[in-house]
Amino acid sequence: MTSPAKFKKDKEIIAEYDTQVKEIRAQLTEQMKCLDQQCELRVQLLQDLQDFFRKKAEIEMDYSRNLEKLAEHFLAKTRSTKDQQFKKDQNVLSPVNCWNLLLNQVKWESRDHTTLSDIYLNNIIPRFVQVSEDSGRLFKKSKEVGQQLQDDLMKVLNELYSVMKTYHMYNADSISAQSKLKEAEKQEEKQIGKSVKQEDRQTPCSPDSTANVRIEEKHVRRSSVKKIEKMKEKHQAKYTENKLKAIKAQNEYLLALEATNASVFKYYIHDLSDLIDCCDLGYHASLNRALRTFLSAELNLEQSKHEGLDAIENAVENLDATSDKQRLMEMYNNVFCPPMKFEFQPHMGDMASQLCAQQPVQSELVQRCQQLQSRLSTLKIENEEVKKTMEATLQTIQDIVTVEDFDVSDCFQYSNSMESVKSTVSETFMSKPSIAKRRANQQETEQFYFTVRECYGF
Repeated sequence: MTSPAKFKKDKEIIAEYDTQVKEIRAQLTEQMKCLDQQCELRVQLLQDLQDFFRKKAEIEMDYSRNLEKLAEHFLAKTRSTKDQQFKKDQNVLSPVNCWNLLLNQVKWESRDHTTLSDIYLNNIIPRFVQVSEDSGRLFKKSKEVGQQLQDDLMKVLNELYSVMKTYHMYNADSISAQSKLKEAEKQEEKQIGKSVKQEDRQTPCSPDSTANVRIEEKHVRRSSVKKIEKMKEKHQAKYTENKLKAIKAQNEYLLALEATNASVFKYYIHDLSDLIDCCDLGYHASLNRALRTFLSAELNLEQSKHEGLDAIENAVENLDATSDKQRLMEMYNNVFCPPMKFEFQPHMGDMASQLCAQQPVQSELVQRCQQLQSRLSTLKIENEEVKKTMEATLQTIQDIVTVEDFDVSDCFQYSNSMESVKSTVSETFMSKPSIAKRRANQQETEQFYFTVRECYGF
């Protein structure tokens, strides 16, 4: 004799769902913390780069004695025990790799101290300041968008919770109504059987004395049967009503479940990747330009420095936001990996895991399907237009931040007089009249880009 199947209680199902949602919420919190750490490290990195070039400019005139001290200062800082494992993990990222190679190259610095000092102070450092400002601004906007995405995801999960509880409630009502109907049917069968037995047991008596008794007994039995039939009809109607509600609630739950899993997949697979892209928007390209400015100056120095500079140039060539994003997500795989899909939780023996398309919900589903198809067609057209706009805007931003203005070879075409140095260096990066206009255009384009992102999502 097989034991009856054990079904999960409502409390068990709700507890499992709450546990899964809490895990996702904790993961979302860790994602923001991880991005905050990245931003703090980036700010510190840019600040270190600014301090580095400022100090390098100050000691350029006494290069041979103080340069090694400068290198050791920053190398010791990178070897500090505080957050050592985190810094070690960050070494695989291309900006940090450039920074490490740059520190090694410091030991091989050489001449043209006055020009280099001027370039460091009036060209490279302002670039890092600009990169830091841009990075902080973009990260702040990206974090706001990311928080909104997380809020929307949690809203979807809460809606699924509500739909699931509604499904449980209606399904429980349906089961209860079915039980009452079966009980009413048993009472009807029992009453009919009782009536038949009473008629069979009746023995003949005098016609006058028993006629009235029989008529009265039949009247009572008929009245009782009618009451039971009415009760049965009432329970049948209640069961039919509750069953229909349960089917509709189940369909809503299955649809919400599919939509929730799609939302979770979209967030973890697409939105997170795009969010990191927005945090890194222009950062690697701007850092590339700043470091290429340094390379342009250094490549005009002695031939003996070429080997070290080639190593840095190779690292700068490999500044790649996509690769760094992939490395970051691999290093913190437990934070960025998608959670398990939500599975259908059968309730009280209800093993259906697909939409019920039988009458009377078939026509409703067909109508809903047609509405969804129409809406999807409209959204597809809108999304194509938005995509084209975003691609064009992103390309405009890329064109701004990848402009090739890092070549400073003209600064070395001068005589030994300081007047010549001043006349060439005055045409540096920050003194160009177009910089203000370009910065304004860049920020305006960024604002438009994020406005579109916020309106239509990632």
